[in-house]
Amino acid sequence: MVSIGHVTPQTLHFEQALPLKSGAQLRDYTLTYETYGSLNATRSNAVLVCHALNASHHVAGTYAGLDKSEGWWDNLVGPGKPLDTDRFFVIGVNNPGSCFGSTGPLSINPATGKPYGADFPVVTVEDWVDAQARLMDALGIQQIAAAIGGSLGGMQALDWALRYPTRVRHCIAVATAPNLSAQNIAFNEVARRAIVTDPEFHGGHFYEHGVIPRRGLRVARMIGHITYLSDDVMEQKFGRMTRNGNGDNPVAGATDVAQAYAYSTQDIEFQIESYLRHQGDKFSEYFDANTYLLITRALDYFDPARAFGGDLTRAFASARAKFQLISFTTDWRFSPARSREIVKALLDNRLDVSYAEIDAPHGHDAFLLDDPRYHGVLRARFDNIAAESA
Repeated sequence: MVSIGHVTPQTLHFEQALPLKSGAQLRDYTLTYETYGSLNATRSNAVLVCHALNASHHVAGTYAGLDKSEGWWDNLVGPGKPLDTDRFFVIGVNNPGSCFGSTGPLSINPATGKPYGADFPVVTVEDWVDAQARLMDALGIQQIAAAIGGSLGGMQALDWALRYPTRVRHCIAVATAPNLSAQNIAFNEVARRAIVTDPEFHGGHFYEHGVIPRRGLRVARMIGHITYLSDDVMEQKFGRMTRNGNGDNPVAGATDVAQAYAYSTQDIEFQIESYLRHQGDKFSEYFDANTYLLITRALDYFDPARAFGGDLTRAFASARAKFQLISFTTDWRFSPARSREIVKALLDNRLDVSYAEIDAPHGHDAFLLDDPRYHGVLRARFDNIAAESA
């Protein structure tokens, strides 16, 4: 299997306002996207890849002149890979509100001539799916062969099957849930509080002050990473090892708590601390704080059963797609039990559904990794879809 090679992002501007679920509108907006492979003569082989929280339209391939620029799902998408670009026309879209090219808080608000900042309207999964549907219209694609995504991307794939039931033939939702649990909402809120209480946040208008709330972003990312990994993986990778490579007492010689903490903040002692701080530092350099607030709220708000009194079976009654659900045994943030809720609702409606529960040690991050059983399920599914699309 080989990489797609170098790819180039594209942009499309929409003059017609996008009505949002909040009642607001997004005017004069732009979507950034990438495509891989070729659209067939019948335009029946398009696959939409929906991104998760901190990802983007850059699903596969690399950028010329940039090191380490592989797309976030490059192990899955490309020639000869499970989502084979020799057979499918794959589309990755950056959602409105993000910070990777589509209109978001960093963009200029046409009403003020300044960056939107905290004034960017609230966006939801439903709004993103509506924006994606408009992009499909612009590309001349009336029906997509499949919508696929993991985590928050899986929620978007599910919403395609609910909001546009005749426009998607297959829905592939990986490591996702029909809504967030109270615990998940709590994690998101703690991360958001880290950002909004950073002195450099300035009520979301930090651009005007020439600063970035890096401390808050670092903590938010550290919290996220803890939830993305399983306890087994964290123990295997880091355990109680200190940075000197052994399990020696990291605060030997400290006479009180304050001194012990001073040691650990001046010289990071445990390897897990070093890992989390590295991830936080890296994240704070490329991700926008307002975008983080918007996207985690979109996660919190997603709940298709709400309009049906909490009845998920009724929520999926209008769906027509064929479904593939995948979960991972050690994913405690989006546990297999949540995927099974979706499977039950689909079966209650006598819909075509397959479910794979992968015994993988990696936690929530497993949907991004190279597990041969996981990729085998996806390869088999896309083989079937390709046969239908031929």
